[in-house]
Amino acid sequence: MSIASSSGLPVGRGLFYLVVAGVAWGTAGAAASLVFGASDLGPLALSFWRCAGGLVLLLVARALRPRREAAPAESRRRRLLRILGTGIGLTVFQSAYFAAVEATGLAVGTVVTLGAGPVFIAVGARLTMGERIGGGGLAAVAGALGGLAVLVLGSGGGTVRPAGVALALLSAAGYAAITLLTRWLGRSGEGGDPSSTTAWAFAIGTVSLLPFAAAEGLLPHTAEPVTVLGLLIYVAAVPTALAYALYFAGAAVVRAATVSVIMLLEPVSAAVIAVALLGEKLTTATVSGTLLLLTAVLGLAFAEARTSVVARRSA
Repeated sequence: MSIASSSGLPVGRGLFYLVVAGVAWGTAGAAASLVFGASDLGPLALSFWRCAGGLVLLLVARALRPRREAAPAESRRRRLLRILGTGIGLTVFQSAYFAAVEATGLAVGTVVTLGAGPVFIAVGARLTMGERIGGGGLAAVAGALGGLAVLVLGSGGGTVRPAGVALALLSAAGYAAITLLTRWLGRSGEGGDPSSTTAWAFAIGTVSLLPFAAAEGLLPHTAEPVTVLGLLIYVAAVPTALAYALYFAGAAVVRAATVSVIMLLEPVSAAVIAVALLGEKLTTATVSGTLLLLTAVLGLAFAEARTSVVARRSA
């Protein structure tokens, strides 16, 4: 799969980047659970350190990496739109999700956020970019949403509170906005450098979250400082600096609806970690939901590759 997009990244590699990002994001929840269990750090403070640490690591990586060919020229207006849109969307996505989980519980908050995301993205992509998902794509999205519901709710329901649902929908809207903006700019070859986009997004998130994190308590109190520090470094490095850089690169070349479904790998990897490392029981719901999600992701990945081949032949 070596079809290249207007940004120069092959679609096959973009799909791989998205898969890695989705799996890496799934490890963040397990790491956060360990942090909360070992310290009194709150969710907004953790989100702040995630953005701030990711920003520092990404800036160091950008300073050390060899020089690359210049990215396609980008107008000042589009650059400003990319930076502000991505940064604000990322901040809303993360913060509203944590607030939704606090208000209505992990199960309901996760299902509404990750379930509404593909719907918002599919509708938005159709209205703004004319992207058609097709019958096979609709079936894959339906299968993915069904798998997500089984995976998250199969082991027990959650309490539905309207305020929490509204926050989850706000989080899904923030995620959809990031995906649609990245794809829209990427289609014209003006998506910018993914690492630059990620760094600016982290910078905006860090500044935006600072007052809320300070009110919650920036520094954790813990009897295991080395463990907590190691977990914070991991959260900043893998599911943040690395995963978001890969996500922005992949989302620029892959259809928006496909991106939204591939990102549902996050709860799959979280479920695997919960069973393998955190001692949770392997249930029928976990297996069934995981298989449904993986089938949907594989189906859309193959469909994306075929669409790219057809488009190139037509051109």
